[in-house]
Amino acid sequence: MAQQPRAWQRMLSGRRLDLLDPTPVDIEIEDIAHGLAFVARWNGQTAGDYAYSVAEHSLLVETLYGRMVPQAPVKWRLAALLHDAPEYVIGDMISPVKSAVGPGYGALDDRLTAAIHIRFGLPAGIPTTVKKQIKKADRISAWMEATQIAGFSEVEASKFFGKPDPDIIDGLTIVLRPPVETRNAFTAHFDSLLEQLT
Repeated sequence: MAQQPRAWQRMLSGRRLDLLDPTPVDIEIEDIAHGLAFVARWNGQTAGDYAYSVAEHSLLVETLYGRMVPQAPVKWRLAALLHDAPEYVIGDMISPVKSAVGPGYGALDDRLTAAIHIRFGLPAGIPTTVKKQIKKADRISAWMEATQIAGFSEVEASKFFGKPDPDIIDGLTIVLRPPVETRNAFTAHFDSLLEQLT
């Protein structure tokens, strides 16, 4: 009888996360922050001495979301910070790879997102309106990353991601820093939002 392939990953916290059936009890913010700080966006094809991590991107998306929806409840700001949290175990696949992989990737991402949300007191699924606002902040972040560190012209980035409102991005610059600094910044911001939530 063939043995089932392993579908879990051991985390630095000691938790064992089943990727096919994730449970909130096996999710720790320290594992998320650490993993995201070491996952490079753009497959690492960015200028600078450090990779631009998913943790750094998540901090930027939360900032952009806060600028776009200044009256948003803290729980949705937390959802914005955690919008790519599943990537701490499944990595950051660029859009063309996600398309090639097919719908299985989306289902895996959805299961992990639901477990992460429940773990931190958010609803498993967030309202469509909020999801769209976070997605818009995500696309603005992608435009900024594309033009500032990934070698795209503004015209090319605008074709793929849309041109952002200049007021939303005013004064924001992409930050590249060592993973440990990003991990600590992500954790501190998470703690701040969670404290406001309770």
